[in-house]
Amino acid sequence: MSDDLSRRDALKRAGALAAATALPAGLMAMEPNKKQGSANDKIVVGLIGCGGMGASNMRSMMGYNDFEVAALCDVDENRIPGDFNDVVKKYGRKPEVYRDYRQMLERKDIDAVIIGTPDHWHALNLIHSCQAGKDIYCEKPISHNIVEAVAMVNAQKRYGRVVQVGTWQRSTKEFTDAISYIRAGKLGKIVLCRAWITDGFRAGKQQPVAVPKNLNYDMWTGPAELVPYQSNRCHWNWRWFMNYGGGMSTDWGVHMMDIALLGMSKDQNLPMPVSCSAVGGQLAILDDDRTAPDTMEAIYTFKNPDFVMLWSILRDHPDKPGHGTEFVSADGKTLRVWRGGWKIMDSDGKEIPKEESAAPKNHWRDFLDCVKTREKPSADLPSVAQSTIVCHLSNAALYAGQTVRWDDKKQDIAGSAGKNTLPYKRPYRKGYSLG
Repeated sequence: MSDDLSRRDALKRAGALAAATALPAGLMAMEPNKKQGSANDKIVVGLIGCGGMGASNMRSMMGYNDFEVAALCDVDENRIPGDFNDVVKKYGRKPEVYRDYRQMLERKDIDAVIIGTPDHWHALNLIHSCQAGKDIYCEKPISHNIVEAVAMVNAQKRYGRVVQVGTWQRSTKEFTDAISYIRAGKLGKIVLCRAWITDGFRAGKQQPVAVPKNLNYDMWTGPAELVPYQSNRCHWNWRWFMNYGGGMSTDWGVHMMDIALLGMSKDQNLPMPVSCSAVGGQLAILDDDRTAPDTMEAIYTFKNPDFVMLWSILRDHPDKPGHGTEFVSADGKTLRVWRGGWKIMDSDGKEIPKEESAAPKNHWRDFLDCVKTREKPSADLPSVAQSTIVCHLSNAALYAGQTVRWDDKKQDIAGSAGKNTLPYKRPYRKGYSLG
């Protein structure tokens, strides 16, 4: 550990909170932060969840002069030093360090937070941040399940916070070009969308071991089921364990299906499916601790506009990138877009000319600007919640073994099919509640 942040310093700053491992039933609503800065005011931010995408988002924003980092929070003290040292190098001062994000939220000088925790913590982090009057940049997918997604949108609306979600493809030119082309009707009537991702991840087999002294594992687990500690289930790998994430359907589906839904919409209010069916499971990667499906084919049906969407988790996509989104027109033309490019093909597969649109605003700059103007960012929470719910529906249909139907007016699954699955709602551990 560095000289700038010793183990003693980290524990001293944590204080009595280092011993607290369970949250109370809910966080008392704090007085909202009223600050609405001018164009020249600095936006003071705290990071919840160091060492991963949260830290990456923080570094993206540190390039702007009106952004300042005041505090860092993580339940694993080994993940703090790299971020700590970068903040010291950038601003010439030490950020405060916390092991419990609730203490950070009590600070009146913090305007916004970046949430980079695992998916199973996003809902509580975001709802409590809204109650504390903070604006939020939240990593995707926004929630661990459907019920959480709805609760998060309700909290944002109730407390009037600006929330940008880390679906940064919405601010990348190949995707905005493709969306603009589809929305303009230049491909014709769209009858089919496809989205896919390759998944060959192996977590390996491990036995439970003692929890490392640097990690507050009880707090890391949070509202999820507390199971014996294994390093291959923690940090980055949690994505492939249904106790914490939703596999590739949520981790990448919220990127690739999001583009399909944006193309089929007029704005950020996305079309929602009326039904979803799915088949698959753990078929390719056996004798492994991962619990998320490695193979899936999901079929969604939509009305107004009428179209079908296919979502695939596979290991081969002949003549295609390992991820992508396609739009197929009634006369057989296809628009394909992926990270790095896009193209249009006629019904015979021959590439045809395309048209580009204006360059989008930087995703992180967009968030900072919207904190000041109170406008909706490009990945506004209610919109990305729609994409996230669509992703969860595929997992709910797979685990239910039934077609799942969505009631958009009620913002809920219609009927009982899918409601007894973890992608719909999880039982929270004692001491934790959505409130």
